[in-house]
Amino acid sequence: MSNIRLFFKESLSLNLNSKLEKSQSHYLTKVMRKNVGESFSLFNQSGEWEARVNNINKGIVDFVIIKKLRSVNKEKEIWLAFAPIKLNYLNLMIQKATEIGITRFIPILTERTVVRKLNEMRINKIIVEASEQCNRLKVPSLDKLTKLDAFLKLNQNTNIIFGDLNTDNKKLNLKNKDPLCILIGPEGDFSIKERENISKLKRLIPLKINNNILRSETAAISMISIVSFNLLS
Repeated sequence: MSNIRLFFKESLSLNLNSKLEKSQSHYLTKVMRKNVGESFSLFNQSGEWEARVNNINKGIVDFVIIKKLRSVNKEKEIWLAFAPIKLNYLNLMIQKATEIGITRFIPILTERTVVRKLNEMRINKIIVEASEQCNRLKVPSLDKLTKLDAFLKLNQNTNIIFGDLNTDNKKLNLKNKDPLCILIGPEGDFSIKERENISKLKRLIPLKINNNILRSETAAISMISIVSFNLLS
């Protein structure tokens, strides 16, 4: 079976006949050199399926679903609440966070957030491509950009793991905590007032992950790795 995996937005089912979009058709035929009669994988929330190329017409691939390969298993809900950062670092963070297991991205605006707009189309493209590469079935969601105060108000009862250099806590006990939300500050850190508001959260779990001051993307990837490891232990 081919290891080529493509995310398909529409419903998938046995014997389905449909078409790939232009960019996916180009990738499959021009980059991966797939021809009529050859197989590849499609996946979405319905699972992963083996598809066969039926026809290639004006660069567009017609396919048929011939077999179900995998069903979706329940994933642990791990969210990442983050302040947007500069483009290259943001792209890296989104890609690696998707690979490690984030299920929901929550961009937040803080007092010291430098980047105050997001290219949602570009970020979603990175999320899908990372999901295709790392063998995931569930593609993480991306929330609309929201202010920190609104985020805190909506998540009073959410288990929030807060990367905090000022805490002495270096241990996690994550049994029966679902969902989990990792909260990462902006490049200039949270303000004193914002820290006070965060500290009032009912289910806050402050966590020190390093003695050094980490960049936002480094802190995010480190935190997600620690949480994922603890969930697997």
